[in-house]
Amino acid sequence: MVNSSHVSYFTLGAYVDTGPLRWLYFVILLSVYFLIVLSNLLLITIICLNRTLHEPMYIFLCSLFMNELYGSTALFPLLLYQIPVDVHTVLPSFCFVQIFCIYSYVSIEFLTLAIMSYDRFQSICFPLHYSAHMNFTRVFLLVAFSWSYPCISILLLIILSIPLKLCDNVIPKVYCDNYFIVKMACSDTKLNNIYGLIITTVIVLGPLGVIFFTYLRILKVCFRGSKQTQQKALSTCAPHLASIVNFSFGVCFEVLQSRFDLKSVHKVLKVVLSLYFLAVQPLFNPLMYGLKLPKIRVLCRNLLHSALSHR
Repeated sequence: MVNSSHVSYFTLGAYVDTGPLRWLYFVILLSVYFLIVLSNLLLITIICLNRTLHEPMYIFLCSLFMNELYGSTALFPLLLYQIPVDVHTVLPSFCFVQIFCIYSYVSIEFLTLAIMSYDRFQSICFPLHYSAHMNFTRVFLLVAFSWSYPCISILLLIILSIPLKLCDNVIPKVYCDNYFIVKMACSDTKLNNIYGLIITTVIVLGPLGVIFFTYLRILKVCFRGSKQTQQKALSTCAPHLASIVNFSFGVCFEVLQSRFDLKSVHKVLKVVLSLYFLAVQPLFNPLMYGLKLPKIRVLCRNLLHSALSHR
């Protein structure tokens, strides 16, 4: 029985010996990471450089794209390093940093999506008062809150986990997970479990509740409104709803395969399910918003045309 802060290393036990195929997986994941970085950076640059996009919705989108870069970078560099090697170990300090980054990424994602649904609610339900409700100060405070609150909450979670006495050092994942570190503990974890339940409720169920409420109100307005109002709501809300559904399902997959002993599911499929919310969402969002929002689509087309014409 050892203190987690004195464990010399954690072993990531979900890696499968795929022989020569490991290099194929390496190339595929490297390509995915490259596309994530390229697409998100492109849209962040477009939003920052174009004054016509300095509106609340696009500022929240910029925050969302920055979070996609943050979350994917918490996963892919370690994953790409671990795939070609035979010994899958990681230092405890790095492990806890990765846990902090991944958990805060999930929390920031849910909060940002909830804030974006509130923004759409204000725009569609109260169009005449939208500018007053969503002024620069409020937008800044909402973005600051969506990043600061998750980071502080997850930091406290990590502080509670570090002193735990552990009976094992094998994490059955391809990345570090606080749930399994707590599960390996021989000491009392009641405080960890209570705090984990509280922040899960506040940071996951809370934003989902806000999203559900705002979209109920939006739907009421759409049903009563003109065809133009319905088309506006559809054009701005469709990518947002798709993002919410995609991310929620990804997190749901991760929770199911982590918390329940799914012996009938193949080991490789378990790994894929555990990576879905970290690998697919950061690629899904820029593609969805880049294709569906007219302003961003036109600016992307103009930027591409300008780049090709200068060759």
